[in-house]
This record gives sequence, C-alpha cells and structure tokens, in this order.
Amino acid sequence: MSFSIDIDEGKWSKEILEILLIDRTTKRNIIWGTDDYEPLGNEYNSHFPILFELITGKNSSVIQPRILKTKESQGNRTKGKAEVFTPSWVCNAQNNLVDNAWFEGENIFNREIEKGWETNTEKVKFPDKKNRTWQKYVDEKRLEITCGEAPYLVSRYDTVSGEALELKDRIGMLDRKMRVVCENTDSDAEWLKWSERAFQSVYGFEFQGDSLLIARENLLASYCDYMEEKLNRYPTEKEMINIAKIISWNLWQMDGLTYTIPYEEAVEPIEQMTLFDFQEKDKKCLCIIKDWRAKRIYIFQDLVNKGGK
Repeated sequence: MSFSIDIDEGKWSKEILEILLIDRTTKRNIIWGTDDYEPLGNEYNSHFPILFELITGKNSSVIQPRILKTKESQGNRTKGKAEVFTPSWVCNAQNNLVDNAWFEGENIFNREIEKGWETNTEKVKFPDKKNRTWQKYVDEKRLEITCGEAPYLVSRYDTVSGEALELKDRIGMLDRKMRVVCENTDSDAEWLKWSERAFQSVYGFEFQGDSLLIARENLLASYCDYMEEKLNRYPTEKEMINIAKIISWNLWQMDGLTYTIPYEEAVEPIEQMTLFDFQEKDKKCLCIIKDWRAKRIYIFQDLVNKGGK
C-alpha cells in the first residue's frame, strides 16, 4: 500500500473514508469550510458537508494538497484564510525546541543544518529519570494549532516544496513518537499497543475541511508506512478502522477564534437558509475532544480556559 503525495481517496474502504469525514462535535460530516469548490455545484457550498460521493469515483481528484493546487488558488487561500504552509526544515527546528526541553539536551533526533537536517541513526537515548521514559514520551500530549495538512505532526512530504521524505528522515511530532515505538518494542502486540497510544496523544484543529481531510489521511497513511517498516505487513481493515476513529477525534474542525465549528453550525444541503437565518442563530456549537488516557470527553474551550490542565 504505497501512497503518493496526493492520496487517492479510493485507497480507503468506504467505511474508513466515512470515518475520516466524521465531525465528532456535530455527529455529522466535516464541512468544506472554503468557497474554493463552489463552482463545482451547490453541494460544494462552503457551509455544506463533505460527502463520500463528492470526493470519490469521478470526483477523486477534487481535493488536492496545497502544493498541487494552482498558484491562483494558493494565492486566494492565503488572502482569504491566511493559509501559509511551513517548510519542513522550520517544522523540524521548532519541534526540536520542544524535544530539547523535554530531553534536557540537544540533537536528539537529528542535527540541524542550513535549511535542513541530518538524521541521527542511533537509537534515541532517554534521560535517566523516572518521568522521562520512552513510554512517557509516547504518551506526552502534543497539539498543532491551525494544522493545515499537519506538517508538524507527520512529514510525509514538504508542504512547500512537495518533496517526499523518507521514513527515517521524517520529523513530525508523531513521526518521532513512532520512531521511539519502533525502536523500543519487540513484539507485534507491543508495537500495536504503543503505536495506538502514540496516535491518541497528538491533536490538531483546522478550519478548512479539505485541509483537515488531507491531514487525517496523512496520519493514517503514516500509520501504514510505519507498520510496513516495523511489522513487514499492511494494517488489516479492523486495525485501520481503529486508528481512523482515533484520528477523527484528535484532528477536528474548528474556528480557532471562537472554539466553535466553522460558521457555528453546519448546514445540510437540503436546507434553504438565508443570511438572516445565519445571523439569527445564536447557538454556539463548541468543539469537543477526547482524552484517551482519562477516558473523558471535554469541551476544548474549557481546557483552554483552565490552561490545558
């Protein structure tokens, strides 16, 4: 199961893709959240849900990563939604700062060079402290805000240049956790357990539905890549569904200024709503997320107000 930069939605089963399209807050699908696709028809309205049939079959090339969009489209998204993607070497440098603080050292996963890095090939060493084990590192929660295609979480490709990155050279926060899992587990069962916990520990939110779907697909494709590397096999449908469900909870659609779903409430295509209808709606649909270790669901705004504790 090899993946190109632009993942063909037909790669997934219908059940898996429908899970990747779920909005856990509304219990419906994520919405487009951009007017880029409105020329394709009424169903592609920015307020309407992304439906399975709109992005598969003859429509399988509708959603593409930013690097494959036209320059005009890229420019419009930058002007309209301030969409600017970060090159991998910058993502790496910033992720290194987080790890430098956690490990209390430098050059843990790689050594930075000018607009790049050299990967450390030796097994990652952990501090001789009780609360600094590899298991603690895997369970550490990480969040990428306004995540776009999630380059800080997984780095399948450089979102600016389009260059594909080899598995051993990937620098995302989840990539690092998966490297640690691969280096420290000996059995299939142990790898499955800790890879699942790694995915449960990373989060991200995004306004635009197409970017969010790409981010979710990037995480699921990365899971396949790491399993193939470590276990020499592809995930079963059951394993893929399990990880897809985690991803659909942990990468969610949200307006980062209001902590609600975009436009506050998603609208079904069959509903005829006027601008007055939207202005009159005062119900805010605050986004929810899941803490897998605590087995609890939280309103994200509450966590922000409490300082994330």
